[in-house]
Amino acid sequence: MPRLLVLDSNVWLDWLVFGDTALATVREDVAAGRAEVIIDAACLEELTRVLAYPLQRWTLDAAGIEHALAQCRQLARLVVTAPDPQLPRCADADDQKFLELAASHSAFALITRDRELLRMARPRHALPFHIVTPAAYTALPRVESA
Repeated sequence: MPRLLVLDSNVWLDWLVFGDTALATVREDVAAGRAEVIIDAACLEELTRVLAYPLQRWTLDAAGIEHALAQCRQLARLVVTAPDPQLPRCADADDQKFLELAASHSAFALITRDRELLRMARPRHALPFHIVTPAAYTALPRVESA
C-alpha cells in the first residue's frame, strides 16, 4: 500500500510550476507507486487561488492555471477531510487545513516549506505523521515499490 502524502500549496507550486528538483524523490515515489498524494477541496481551492498569483516569470495565464490544475488532479486523489477538534492548532490558521488533511487520512508525511507548519513537527505536538521539507523527505525511511 502506498504512503499517503500531503503537499502544501507552495510545494505544489514547486512541482507544477517551478519544476523544483528538491521534489525528485517525492516524484519518484509517486511514479513508482510507493507514495500517493492526496488533496481535499479546501487545499485544492487554495492551490487554485495561489496559481493565479503573480509568479514573476512563471506567472500563469488562465490556460496555464487550468493545465496545472489538471496535472494536480492526475497526480492527487481527491478526498474528504473530517476535522479533528483534538488536533493541535497551527499558529497560522490558514495552514490548519493541511494538518487536518494529513491527520484525517493517516498520511505518512506533510511536505512543506512553511515555517509555521514545520514548527508543528516538534515532539510536543505528537502528530501521527511527519512534517518535512522536500529535502528532508529524502531522509525518511524508504519503502519498496508497491
